[in-house]
Amino acid sequence: TEHAHYKQRPRAQLQREIDQTRIALLFNTLPPRMKWLGVILAVLALAIAEPAIYFNEEFADESWSDRWVQSKFKSDYGKFEWTAGKFYGDAEKDKGIQTSQNAKFYALSAGFDKFSNEGKTVVLQFTVKHEQKIDCGGGYAKFFPSTLDPEKMEGESPYNIMFGPDICGPGTKKVHVIFNYKGKNLLIKKDIRCKDDEFTHLYTLIVRSDNTYEVKIDNKKAESGSLEDDWDFLAPKTIPDPEASKPEDWDDRPKIDDPDDTKPEDWDVPEYVPDPDAKKPEDWDDDTDGEWEPPMIPNPEYQGEWKPKQIDNPDYKGEWEHPQIPNPEYEDDPNLYLFEDFGHIGFDLWQVKAGTIFDNVLITDDEEYAEEYGNETWGKTKDPEKKMKDAQDEEERKQREEEAKKREEEAEEEEEEEEDFDEDIEDFMGDEDMFDWEGDDEDAGDAEEEESEESKERDEL
Repeated sequence: TEHAHYKQRPRAQLQREIDQTRIALLFNTLPPRMKWLGVILAVLALAIAEPAIYFNEEFADESWSDRWVQSKFKSDYGKFEWTAGKFYGDAEKDKGIQTSQNAKFYALSAGFDKFSNEGKTVVLQFTVKHEQKIDCGGGYAKFFPSTLDPEKMEGESPYNIMFGPDICGPGTKKVHVIFNYKGKNLLIKKDIRCKDDEFTHLYTLIVRSDNTYEVKIDNKKAESGSLEDDWDFLAPKTIPDPEASKPEDWDDRPKIDDPDDTKPEDWDVPEYVPDPDAKKPEDWDDDTDGEWEPPMIPNPEYQGEWKPKQIDNPDYKGEWEHPQIPNPEYEDDPNLYLFEDFGHIGFDLWQVKAGTIFDNVLITDDEEYAEEYGNETWGKTKDPEKKMKDAQDEEERKQREEEAKKREEEAEEEEEEEEDFDEDIEDFMGDEDMFDWEGDDEDAGDAEEEESEESKERDEL
């Protein structure tokens, strides 16, 4: 487990290989007369057989782009970038693919060997990190049949299952679980709330061959139940009898008016009455203003519309229920879970604000293995990731405080400078030598006399 090659593999898988090796070694050490134990050992080996891993992608290096295909259905799809983001638990292990352009559609897929989940469980799992505080955009994956053309993948491409978080404003924060059944995409009838923070979260969908399912978030059950109950795969087993109708004499009123109750004689009073305290204005002129009438006010004695009191209905038979009959269109299907062909996984989504990172994609048939794999990947980096984000937030908080303090000090300096300037102006205006208004008037008078004499000389000339 210390070898570099094996360090990259989940501990659960390594443990199975170790157990199988131990059994093989034990078999080889048995004497010939005890070789019959080999049958038992073979059964044990099968019992601890490795899970089927149909697809696994950790985006460990730049070779990921060789396995994933960008759709060419449109020319302006958004681009995925290989990164661990702004904060992470492990700079290398947390690297995934991140949406990088705002207000874009994304269409990227990867293929794997075709398989069917007939008679067995299928587990679909991946991590999602909305680092950008997403306001509207998808974080789900689609699981396609092998017939998908990756370069032509688009929103209408038929898929088997669509699973993952979707957020759009405060009203939509849910986990999609959509099955394609006989050409129709069926949405789950339950509301599963997704995570809407900035951290990495693990999403897992388990579909079992007994037609049950389970949705897990961060390796904890978020929802579970029956495929038939929680999706409209099948027509209802029963329908209302079209020949039946409610009998005419069926009384479904639990209460009725008391026939012995009568309205009091003083009940009928007006709802509004003239204000007794109102007085005609002194400047009111009946000839020009018309006849004066006092304003109306609510009548304190008004009790509203009279209604007889209610009593139990002696003829009440309860709410009538429409009789049900077997639905002739209902057909049981024991294989609601079944897809004969899985062959591609794709991220076909729209995001207003980019920044979502996808990572640790796994498709397997083993629930326990998927849970251990989640603990070995997401589970080991989630706490360090939060620690790094908290440290960044604290640093940003200190920086904001320092900037606010600096702005406050600059404002105080400007205020002091303005006060000093005002004082200088007051001193300047109060300098009598600087503003000798009388001397200026005398100088102005002398200048006018000189100009008048010059004007006379010009006139004489």
